[in-house]
Amino acid sequence: MRRARLRGPSSAAYGIVVLALAGCGSSTVGNEPTAPSRTVTVLAAASLSESFDRLRADFGDSHPGIGVEVSYGSSATLVQQVNEGAPAQVIALAGEAAAEPLDRSLVKKSGIFATNVLEIAVPPDNPGKVNDVNDLGRAGLKVVLCAETVPCGKAADATFKKARVVPSVVSREVDVKATLAKVKLGEADAAVVYHSDVVAADGAVTGVPIPDPLNTSLRYPIITLADDAATAEFAEYVLSPEGLSTVQSFGLGAP
Repeated sequence: MRRARLRGPSSAAYGIVVLALAGCGSSTVGNEPTAPSRTVTVLAAASLSESFDRLRADFGDSHPGIGVEVSYGSSATLVQQVNEGAPAQVIALAGEAAAEPLDRSLVKKSGIFATNVLEIAVPPDNPGKVNDVNDLGRAGLKVVLCAETVPCGKAADATFKKARVVPSVVSREVDVKATLAKVKLGEADAAVVYHSDVVAADGAVTGVPIPDPLNTSLRYPIITLADDAATAEFAEYVLSPEGLSTVQSFGLGAP
């Protein structure tokens, strides 16, 4: 696999309520844990929760002097937080368009590390008998989407426009994990999420593919907001063959 590389700012577009904070890695001397000498704070899209939890752990094992803290949520909110001064060295977003509002003066380097596509998630027994995207317009079906302002919601709206379907929406949620939860809890017949979220659900939902001509694909950027060595090491690790392989093992596509 060709290794992706960080690149400096260009004229191309770069695209939460913070939901979870992962602890930083540590090293040990004998039996006594020692705190890492450097810490990298990462803000990542909700759809990256599982893959970045693994990346954080694996990076910590191979870089015992660097701790990594990761918070997850809606890409739109993450960008807003960074623009308002939230302390972060790295931001990883669901789609380049999500980075368009990011203050360009804050960007040090960026690179694409993954792609993702939409998929319909239904309960394992599929009570709504959803077999394709056209079924989501059926009256009485309970469909849940991401909010219109976040990448998964915008992508879903683009897909419905191409399919010429008006979905039977009962709610729009703050991010893709909250959207998927509605199906997991039996509160919806279907939700439009990312393929990686269906994979991460590990059988709790069933995926119904959306044909390529109707689907919407997103390219995920990782953007560094600081130029210190620890930040660069983590970003380069994500973009390394090992990091890309980890990301892809959770259902995301190659960059």
